[in-house]
Amino acid sequence: MKAYVYVTLKTSVLDPQGQTIQNALRKMQFTGVESVRQGKFFTLSLAPGLSAEAARAEVERVAKQVLTNPVIEDYTYRIEE
Repeated sequence: MKAYVYVTLKTSVLDPQGQTIQNALRKMQFTGVESVRQGKFFTLSLAPGLSAEAARAEVERVAKQVLTNPVIEDYTYRIEE
């Protein structure tokens, strides 16, 4: 099984890197992009034999305790067989 974890800044947190990318896109005349928020992406290979429930619990624990700063970041994930 693999888990894909997406970490992004909370919407209330200023994203200077996203703003820089947005400004560059505007200068390059990409007029269809209204805003940009940057983030991080992680792929986790999970141990064989984990139940779906155990996999979810493990991924949530890793995301909360290791991959994110819960004060300024949110995360989402998906798990594939």
